Amino acid sequence: MAKHKVEITGINTSEIEVLSQEEMEELFKKKDKESRERLINGNLKLVLSILKRFNKKDENMDDLFQVGCIGLVKAIDNFDLSYGVKFSTYCVPMVLGEVRRYLRDNNSIRISRSIKDIAYKVIKLKDELTVKNGREPTDKELADILGIEERDIIVAMDALKPPVSLFEPIYNDGGDTIYLFDQVADQKENKDLNLRLAVDKAVKSLSEREQFILDQRFVIGKTQNEIAEEIGISQAQISRLEKSALQRVRKQL
Repeated sequence: MAKHKVEITGINTSEIEVLSQEEMEELFKKKDKESRERLINGNLKLVLSILKRFNKKDENMDDLFQVGCIGLVKAIDNFDLSYGVKFSTYCVPMVLGEVRRYLRDNNSIRISRSIKDIAYKVIKLKDELTVKNGREPTDKELADILGIEERDIIVAMDALKPPVSLFEPIYNDGGDTIYLFDQVADQKENKDLNLRLAVDKAVKSLSEREQFILDQRFVIGKTQNEIAEEIGISQAQISRLEKSALQRVRKQL
């Protein structure tokens, strides 16, 4: 079967090397120029998988890929095996941070200085704690350290997201297209925000493994087989864990 070929910034993704966990550990131990280059090239598909969440936005994917690679290089240069976490766990938030900063700085919508200040503090603190603890901090942890409400964090981070056109199609079953404009209703803002807070709390009640699986499946966009290979269990186990976690989240909501 021929490999699926995607051209991005002049790179044929079907020819990208994918390193095993053991290979990466050996390369990190060497810490020479050749090992660094191989680590970069061997993790380009990780960058592409992270960018899947942005591929429906009106952004130049070549630009985002280059920005994501900056995050990858920073992660490689700062990673240490003594952290006791997989490189992908350490790398994902750093790549996302670079892409989000790029989108934030190129956002044409004016945002109040106070909201920007909160968002910048959150991003900086989140990056520092992720590097220190090997995982992303929760909104509650960030809010407690910064002395603000969780709601303020959600509002500030949402404000930095790139705008979406009201006329962006969101559904088409072969008949009339439904646009985002059709789904806009008055006085939904508070309800939507409360729902997001409820979902966030429901997810945080899950185990770390369940949270990791849901994040990899629905945020990064990996398949169950890819996650199974990464954490060393069967696809069937991933399916059961995913189903159980979703049922518990629904029950809490």
